[in-house]
Amino acid sequence: MAQSTFDIETLLREALSPVDPPERLGVRVENTLRNLSELAADELESWELTAMKDPRNWVRPAAAVAVGGVAGTGLAVLRWRQASKQRNRKRAVALDKAAEEAADLLRRGVERLGNR
Repeated sequence: MAQSTFDIETLLREALSPVDPPERLGVRVENTLRNLSELAADELESWELTAMKDPRNWVRPAAAVAVGGVAGTGLAVLRWRQASKQRNRKRAVALDKAAEEAADLLRRGVERLGNR
């Protein structure tokens, strides 16, 4: 009985392990969001104010505003996350460099003490 439980746990662990997304997924999502924003802007641009008098004509512009707003927000969040990752990489590089310099100074200090 314990062996079958272990196998189920192993199977679940393997099935629920994190999967890295494809490299081009971010580019595809960004392009899709940009295209949706542009299409929504084009849709809104094509509407005339005189046609807005009839409430039956409000559906398409309202949908365009909603789609454009969601796509624009998604695009802004995506770009913010990309910039955040770049800042974190720069911080990590700076931290690694500082650690290397500190280790080098410590190594020199130990060598000087050994030479005395």
